[in-house]
Amino acid sequence: MLILGIETSCDETAAAVVENGQTVVSSAVFSSLSQHVKTGGIIPEVAARRQIESIIPVIEGVLKIAKLKIDNLDAISVTYGPGLIGSLLVGVETAKTLSLVWNKPLVPVNHLVAHIYANWIDAKIMPKFAAVALVVSGGHTDFVLMKNHGEIKYLGGTRDDAAGEAFDKTARLLGLPYPGGPAISAAAEKFEILNSKSELNLFPRPMLDSDNLDMSFSGLKTAVLNFIKKQSNNLTIEQLSAEIQEAIVDTLVAKSIKAVEKYKPKSFLLAGGVSANKRLREKITQALKGKTKVFIPDPKYTTDNAAMIASAAYSNYQPVPWQKVIANPSLSIEE
Repeated sequence: MLILGIETSCDETAAAVVENGQTVVSSAVFSSLSQHVKTGGIIPEVAARRQIESIIPVIEGVLKIAKLKIDNLDAISVTYGPGLIGSLLVGVETAKTLSLVWNKPLVPVNHLVAHIYANWIDAKIMPKFAAVALVVSGGHTDFVLMKNHGEIKYLGGTRDDAAGEAFDKTARLLGLPYPGGPAISAAAEKFEILNSKSELNLFPRPMLDSDNLDMSFSGLKTAVLNFIKKQSNNLTIEQLSAEIQEAIVDTLVAKSIKAVEKYKPKSFLLAGGVSANKRLREKITQALKGKTKVFIPDPKYTTDNAAMIASAAYSNYQPVPWQKVIANPSLSIEE
């Protein structure tokens, strides 16, 4: 089955054609990141305008690369939320129009669920159920239990800021560029290369001892801000980055261990943009070794992309015929 995926939940405009939920035939991502670097964060209106400009060229591009005709496609899939409402509208309305014009069924996909399915793309070994998944990104940090495709139960998550947001905002406090996650990771790696035996315990790991899977990262931002204001020993940006990264990673790893020990899954699935973090990938793999099989997506599928949308659509195939799309023009956009 060939599914065209469309993803426009934030500042990326992406399209992809995926076969049977696993093999990427073609994929393209246009990002307006360069526009948002100037402002230190995403401006929703700017992101949506860039989506409008790029959505058709991106879709045409992936079809051309795949050397496919419209008749070869079995369905269209699209992110319906969560995300920025203006950006989501661009993708959803485009998908609805193509569904009508091409007479193809439309499969709406939850963006967070799609991140989990990045673990199925190009995988030599498929995840087994039941699985515990950790979706960690700029806007979300959540644990879920997957008993099967389409059977997902929320287990816990951040009570305030997401891990990715903590990276972005502490990076700003350090004077590092947006996006903060990669900037802090790069600076921290420079410190770790020269100081591999250093104890990184300057900042708190909130809720580490709680008996649930909830987390909190807002206090970390406050701790970093207060430390910078009072700092008298002139720690380098590289060391502070390493301290921040370790505090976030330690929290995610500790909670992951707790989730695996409680639910004893056959697979643990890491997902979301922050799953590209090298330190997190290393520590979570080591911590869960012997406890369960750990799956982590290829870094190119950790950030927003359309291949994961098409993959999720295949495994949770619940198409909406184009006739119903027209009858229900407000098709499921989540704010």
